[in-house]
Amino acid sequence: MSTDRDAILATVHGYFDALYEGSVARFREVFHPQAQLFSAEGGVTEALGFEAYMARVAGRPAPASRGDTRHDEVVSLTQPSPTTAHVRVRDALLPNRFVDELLLVRYPQGWRIVSKAWAYDPAARTA
Repeated sequence: MSTDRDAILATVHGYFDALYEGSVARFREVFHPQAQLFSAEGGVTEALGFEAYMARVAGRPAPASRGDTRHDEVVSLTQPSPTTAHVRVRDALLPNRFVDELLLVRYPQGWRIVSKAWAYDPAARTA
């Protein structure tokens, strides 16, 4: 399973790059086109389809364009089957730092993120 782990991590690092660069094209490389994204932060619940998320990405300044420091960390990776994986990560769109739960599925073209749930990172709030 080390090959799977390497491929899963490559997808996750592509996600980190897309987030930092604000790159819709790079997000399209790592997400399934029917992915769903969820949050309930600050009393606001959100459920976004992938294209709504891409519109959000395209409409905000990229962390790289502001010279923000990257805050990318893989917290845990589990692979309960040959075709599914769960990865918990920490990342940032400053001033906010997040914990993201990423669910991945292996398709013939490779591992793709099919679902993301995000929350503010409680560890970052106390640091």
